[in-house]
Amino acid sequence: MASNSTADGKDRFFSALIYLIPLIDAFMFGSFLLQQFPILQIIYLPIMPLLQFYYQFPFASFIIFIVLFMAVVRNNNISHFIRFNAMQAILIGILLSLFGLVVAYVIQPVFGQGLVIETLYNFAFLGALACGFFGIVQSVLGRYAEIPTISDAAYSQVRF
Repeated sequence: MASNSTADGKDRFFSALIYLIPLIDAFMFGSFLLQQFPILQIIYLPIMPLLQFYYQFPFASFIIFIVLFMAVVRNNNISHFIRFNAMQAILIGILLSLFGLVVAYVIQPVFGQGLVIETLYNFAFLGALACGFFGIVQSVLGRYAEIPTISDAAYSQVRF
């Protein structure tokens, strides 16, 4: 949907940095996989202090959402590349939050704590990791990360 970007190094760095938010949000869904495969914890080793800070405050994700949306996405002085990637990272975080609510209040009361919940958590964790790492790699390369449906929603929110 977007053409190749002419993003400079600073834009690439900050766009890649923003995708740490979905990786941090995905951590709570990774409990089953991280217990079964401890080697996967290497993924979170570099951002462990940030993760501890993030989960220490109850409203940290909401505050980060508001700040990113108002100060970055709606700020036309920031490049479109950064604003688009910020909006896309926010949308991935929103999807993870909604997924968590649906699982906790709709699916878990029906199925209990079993294989279905574990499978859904693994799905959310791996999907968020894939989207996060894809966004980081594409940002570092200076390309718009085209994730189906999420990118369309991000484009609709970010003005040129």
